Amino acid sequence: MSAAETVDNLPERNVQPLEIDGVTVGFGGITALDEVSFTVQPRTIHALIGPNGAGKSSCFNAITGVYPVRSGRVRLGDTELTGKSAHQVARLGIGRAFQNIALVGESSVLDNVMLGRYSLTRGGFLSYGLRAPWTMRAERRHQDRAAEICDFLGIGSRLHQRAGSLPYGDQKRVDIARALAVEPTVLLLDEPAAGMNSAETAELAELIQQIRHGLGISILLVEHDMGLVMGLADRVTVLDFGKHIADGPPEQVQRDPEVVRAYLGTTADNPGEKEGRP
Repeated sequence: MSAAETVDNLPERNVQPLEIDGVTVGFGGITALDEVSFTVQPRTIHALIGPNGAGKSSCFNAITGVYPVRSGRVRLGDTELTGKSAHQVARLGIGRAFQNIALVGESSVLDNVMLGRYSLTRGGFLSYGLRAPWTMRAERRHQDRAAEICDFLGIGSRLHQRAGSLPYGDQKRVDIARALAVEPTVLLLDEPAAGMNSAETAELAELIQQIRHGLGISILLVEHDMGLVMGLADRVTVLDFGKHIADGPPEQVQRDPEVVRAYLGTTADNPGEKEGRP
């Protein structure tokens, strides 16, 4: 079943802006993020880019409650996310797919996607693992919902296959399905094109557009493939050494002198002189 055939079964979402306001993250004497601010507007694709070590993953970890925030705030609409656990952040509407995928390879596609559903259940993972009688009807409903999400992403025919046996591109779709299983209003994609060839990247770009338009949610992605970023993003935020250096439409950002300097390592006084990056 195609995305177009399943999209009508997916619920309408009350999508709110995701606001990162002056967020600082540090570890001992190291500052990973230094008063970073930007806003992901509802139903947009927003890219977060920067050289290696710029603080992109730290920013994702701060948003999702993996890293504590030293100062600043993360809000989803009027809902405060700062200080909440990763589990609580997921329940409040933030889904995340990971660069390294981290599927349970010996388990089925359905079981992997169901891991995302357990954050929405009343009894949580333990009750379902113990097969408590009152959980069985609810589990069937959640399995049906997980199957709908997989249909939407084009992997509905693979529900009962081992996740580890799938081609790499389909494993990425399973990871995204698991993130969508929490019913997010904002989906975080961490380097989704990593390890993909050009054909797979083109399919991924189409899939990301389908998710944005079909589900009506916001997408924040970290990505090194600038062709993908410039072709997809409505807005781009650039980090360098943990600091916010640029923000705007893709065509504006790619001409920004600070962005050129960060990526090409040229000095302001001598554009031909390289600066060393650790």
